[in-house]
Amino acid sequence: MNDLALSPDIQGSGAVVREMLWPLQYITLTGLSWPAEGSPESHEGSESAAPPVIMLHGWLDNSLTFSRIAPELAKGAALFAVDMAGHGRSGHRPPGQSYQLMDYVADLAELIETHFCGEGQAGQIDIVGHSLGGIVGALYAAAFPDRVRKLVMIDSLGALSHPASETIPQLRKAIKKRIAGSGRPVVYPDMVAAAKVREGGFSPLSHEAALALVSRNVKPEGEGYGWCTDARLRHPSPLMMTEEQVLASLKAVRAPTLFVRAREGLLAKRKGLDSRADAISDLKTIDVPGGHHCHLDGDTRPVADAVRHFLENE
Repeated sequence: MNDLALSPDIQGSGAVVREMLWPLQYITLTGLSWPAEGSPESHEGSESAAPPVIMLHGWLDNSLTFSRIAPELAKGAALFAVDMAGHGRSGHRPPGQSYQLMDYVADLAELIETHFCGEGQAGQIDIVGHSLGGIVGALYAAAFPDRVRKLVMIDSLGALSHPASETIPQLRKAIKKRIAGSGRPVVYPDMVAAAKVREGGFSPLSHEAALALVSRNVKPEGEGYGWCTDARLRHPSPLMMTEEQVLASLKAVRAPTLFVRAREGLLAKRKGLDSRADAISDLKTIDVPGGHHCHLDGDTRPVADAVRHFLENE
């Protein structure tokens, strides 16, 4: 991983954090890294070191979503939190393209082969994903089982699904939105105002948590701030997986897997998850306090403890 570009260190939550840059063939991804405790550069050069942990955020979030739990997890391994395409400071898809779920999986595969394991070389990584990041991580673990040692999904258990009968209505909706476009971008007077909007999103956040995320999701725009996340992220997907496909993908996961379920999260009262949990051959489920962003908002210690224990001891 010598070709990874590091900017000057920044400080966060009492731990050293580094800006990361990962060039891929058609897009450049950015993110943050927390070096393993006692190993200031990376996991390289030590055969006994734990594998690197790739951390994947949720929809419309960014790598800072892990800023609360990363310092604790870095006591055991080097962490690399990725801004997925269109999010945070990563590049956007070219004009005419959209943000397909499987393209995120392809980005992750290229990232791991190019910058972590090396094409044709042995090597494994751990994946910790929240929400969309958990979905992407599970699909990658299913497609490339030899690369994933352990998988953690935070308030995430497989992709969103639609019945096959909704295929054409979903396609029509997506195409109409693509033709209509995203509308005029909004400019906010300051980051506090932008954070206020994020507080009331699909998964509500406290002001402190929203402000932490927004600091990486906005850029100076005129006399204020505008979103640097790609507006096309809000466009409907033209094709959704069926539940049968989701179950098949989860059955293909071979890595020991931890499902961290938030007691007030999006999946807390969702029906039909038992079949998804049963599909994963080696799954442990743990309930933690908090909402969908239980790893960022409120008391995050239960999440950090559960994830660290799973990655280090089981």
